[in-house]
Amino acid sequence: MSVPVGGGAEAALGAVRARLARARRVAALTGAGVSAASGLPTFRGALGFWREHRAEDLATPQAYARDPLLVWEWYAARFHAAAAAAPNGAHLHLARLEAQLPDFTLVTQNVDGLHARSGSRRVLELHGNLTKSRCERCGHLDALAPGFALPPCCSRCGSRARPNVVWFGEHLPERAFEAAAAAFSRAEVALVIGTSGVVEPAASLGRLAAQRGAVVVEINPEPTPLTPYATLSLRQDAVSGLHALLGPLTPPPG
Repeated sequence: MSVPVGGGAEAALGAVRARLARARRVAALTGAGVSAASGLPTFRGALGFWREHRAEDLATPQAYARDPLLVWEWYAARFHAAAAAAPNGAHLHLARLEAQLPDFTLVTQNVDGLHARSGSRRVLELHGNLTKSRCERCGHLDALAPGFALPPCCSRCGSRARPNVVWFGEHLPERAFEAAAAAFSRAEVALVIGTSGVVEPAASLGRLAAQRGAVVVEINPEPTPLTPYATLSLRQDAVSGLHALLGPLTPPPG
């Protein structure tokens, strides 16, 4: 059932709230829409990154091999935008939810690091994290600092480093996706928030939860391929949708 912004269906929303309140095992998947309220553009919306850049020009191994400096300039701009951004209410809602549950897993397609900065601890970053670089030779990770040199070099061996992200055509971190699939398989309630639902294999997680009998809540202003599988679809942005589902933000326990 879809519930539009300001719409009815309070009974359906109330039933999902009650089920979430009883749940002990919850999994959440987030996409770029979760960070939109922090001022970071989504990838496929009207103001998305791909409106100005083609993915094949910037986010593939072939693009990096062809022009590593161009790719690094783009990722440096994104790094500085993320560093200047603050976690928003959606990030904070999910951090609070984690603190209340014995089994909560947050899976994100985002690479901006805002979930960790909001206080979330059990985060699986399927697409990497642009706040770090990864050595092309030894694989060592280095935290990036504002104003870092382009391209950065590995602090361990001195070789050139690449962005620590998963590009189109590359495999996801195997252990991270296995952990994500396990979390969605055992979840009583699954939340899918601010993601287009078209990038596989992450998009399969919501379907997996639905097939295992979980209550699936989708929060997205537009319908997605997950919508037919969702128990409830809130046609709202991430902040408003989580507020509707979870209520006002409260201080973290302790």
